[in-house]
Amino acid sequence: MQELIYGIGEFDPSVLHNVPKELTFKLVRDTRFSHDKSPYNPSFRAHISSLGKLPIPVGYYLMIKPNDGTFLGGGLFADMFSNATAMVRDYIVEHPDEWQGIISDAEFKKYFAVKGTALKNVPSGYDKEHPQAEYLKYKSWYLEYFMSGEEVRDSERFLKKSVEIFKAMKPFNDYLNRALKGFKMPAR
Repeated sequence: MQELIYGIGEFDPSVLHNVPKELTFKLVRDTRFSHDKSPYNPSFRAHISSLGKLPIPVGYYLMIKPNDGTFLGGGLFADMFSNATAMVRDYIVEHPDEWQGIISDAEFKKYFAVKGTALKNVPSGYDKEHPQAEYLKYKSWYLEYFMSGEEVRDSERFLKKSVEIFKAMKPFNDYLNRALKGFKMPAR
């Protein structure tokens, strides 16, 4: 994790202050209300952003699973924050050309396609004819890049490829973070 933080820090210095153990998610599962009573999550997960592992601001997500379930991710995975969803939609409405420039960039398209939970229709209050209307349906906007178990087992290769992928992801994350400027996490 520390080497990955250093690698990301070469193009995004906002993550360099992070402590690896504060970025990882628990391996122990809460099984109280689950039919699956296995006590451990079979994957290693971490989120690296300027504010640690919180979902906002968006950052760089890592999930290592046995065999071929490993992926690198970025963007806004948390569609439960309706305020964040509205902020991103509004920003896309106001900056459609910048959005289009990011998602149609050759380097971006080489690795990613924008994914997310989406509504069937453009929500009320938004123009159904907007050039980015398809993305206004989304409640979350994220990227995933899957890696094979073979790629993960070679730690040097995995680290190098991860940094390369996260660097290509950075303009997308930066766009979303500008959209989410001023967002406050709900109090617990």
